[in-house]
Amino acid sequence: MRSTESRQLPFAFAASPRGGGEAGPEDGSTGWDFLLRIAKARDAKDFVAPATDGCSLLERVASPSNLAEALLHVARNRGAPGVDEQSVEEVVEASPRLLPRLQRDLLSGSYRPGEILRVWIPKPGSRDRRALGIPNVVDRWVQEALRRELERVFEPGFHPSSHGFRSGRGPRTALAEVSEYVSAGYDWIVSLDLSKFFDRVNHQRLLARLAHQVEDGRVLQLIHQILCASVVMPTGERIVPDQGTPQGGPLSPLLSNVVLDELDWELDRRGLRFVRYADDLQVFVRSERSAGRVFEGLVRFVEGRLRLKVNREKSLVTRPEGAHILGFCLHVKEGGEVEIHLSRKAKANMDAMIRALTPRTWGQSLAACIEQVNEYLQGWLGYFQFCPVEEVRLFQRFDAHIRRRIRAIVIRQKKRDRFLYRHLRSRGVSSGAAAKAAFSHRGIWARSNSYGLNKAYPNAWFSERLVSLAAEWPRRAARTMASGQLSLFG
Repeated sequence: MRSTESRQLPFAFAASPRGGGEAGPEDGSTGWDFLLRIAKARDAKDFVAPATDGCSLLERVASPSNLAEALLHVARNRGAPGVDEQSVEEVVEASPRLLPRLQRDLLSGSYRPGEILRVWIPKPGSRDRRALGIPNVVDRWVQEALRRELERVFEPGFHPSSHGFRSGRGPRTALAEVSEYVSAGYDWIVSLDLSKFFDRVNHQRLLARLAHQVEDGRVLQLIHQILCASVVMPTGERIVPDQGTPQGGPLSPLLSNVVLDELDWELDRRGLRFVRYADDLQVFVRSERSAGRVFEGLVRFVEGRLRLKVNREKSLVTRPEGAHILGFCLHVKEGGEVEIHLSRKAKANMDAMIRALTPRTWGQSLAACIEQVNEYLQGWLGYFQFCPVEEVRLFQRFDAHIRRRIRAIVIRQKKRDRFLYRHLRSRGVSSGAAAKAAFSHRGIWARSNSYGLNKAYPNAWFSERLVSLAAEWPRRAARTMASGQLSLFG
């Protein structure tokens, strides 16, 4: 990477996104209504620019209907503002004048991506941090428009054992294929960890792979500009990357699949059974000796041909019970039946997230704390809904731990024992139970499980406000949960 000085964005948003500039639609509809109307009117001739040459891919990317649908998708995903501090709502509201302007700039070649905001987020259960790059909302809009059209080009040629970031595929189909291989006797697993994959993608190799199926050089040039957009570090320093695809933009997942599709078909050529989800690769063989040989061969190919780096410390050869596959491990029962369970790492990550979401130093209301916990638990349940019924006990433990931590927050927020006593009394706790909980010499954690706190904040109180994993899981997993009922495309 090389440093660069700050520069003005060639594609400025607007000094006043809610006023001035070109007028919006005459009927006075909001930006959201405008986008919905344009998305449905695929023949919106008022905005369609003629093709400049025989290659029409960029014209499809910049078509009004595609741009409208792309911004609607970005808006539904919400997300934080980028360097320009323009919110998703502001861009949507300004879309009646921004859409035709963005279309003109894309087709004329005058569009330039803005700077990318680098943020660091913690990895659950680890002291490491993951780097994210947050593009401006307008740039996310362009990337989503590109992704929609490029996906139509590349999706049919992707390997069927690739499951990450693909329509109609995901963790469920990946786990189904994993179960199929393990139950067939391929129960030695080569788990390959690609070190900082998204930061190490070689730009020239990626563009060369894209050029195999993308004839429109304007699209390739646009992607190259996106890859080389300067990154604003937390210190304010600006860096121009010479490799990598920043995580955080809509286009990055598709580009990662384009890069690793070469690896998929090499594994297929070698006759190996594998499952890949983004940069998470598992290869299945019948013996430990074969696993060792496959691992060394993969390292040579990945580091020599793809110019990526294998993390040998995190890569391993293991059996199903010791694997960490998308947060799950496998238990092989007698008769070859395969059960899917949460992995040790997934459990540790959940415990770490519970601690992070319910800190004792929480300074806002309990309602705000519960709201953010609920948001996380809903997403967690959507992902880990494939566990067998035996995991309900684990879900009950998570539920109880969250409730207790919230009770501990109550104790800490009252600050003084007499304030806690009055609070417990106001919630119907007897004088003796309130005094025992409030004036005890025990610590906050011990008192959070006292009779007085449980009386003031019973499980019934939480059931009306807090998502319960144990209660919600049966409803989520009713159709897909039972062991042996996962189907590859069902």
